[in-house]
Amino acid sequence: VQLQASGGGLVQPEGSLRLSCVASERTFNSYSTAWFRQAPGKEREFVAAIKWGGGTRSYADSVKGRFAISGDNAKNTVYLQMNSLKPEDSAVYYCAIGRPITSTMTRETSYYYWGQGTLVTVSS
Repeated sequence: VQLQASGGGLVQPEGSLRLSCVASERTFNSYSTAWFRQAPGKEREFVAAIKWGGGTRSYADSVKGRFAISGDNAKNTVYLQMNSLKPEDSAVYYCAIGRPITSTMTRETSYYYWGQGTLVTVSS
């Protein structure tokens, strides 16, 4: 499975962006999809995940209430809607798929297919 992340860019604080993760085959009902991010000089961290079929969703505390993850099986695409962006949200965002159990949805090791990343810069 190949994943293509897109939608990053430069946005002002309090602005919005929507990231897309397109899979090369139908995965939404078979895999969980997650977004991770890595800022310069920092370790990659969990952002959000959605369980296969669009059930359970999980968010990092730092993005709860601002970000929303959703999926469209017909388009083989998972989205990350990011609102009220802050400078600290600036990072390369990666999407990934895997089959974690609910308690491991936030772990990098639960995901085994990764996209190439898309850069988000929040700055005035």
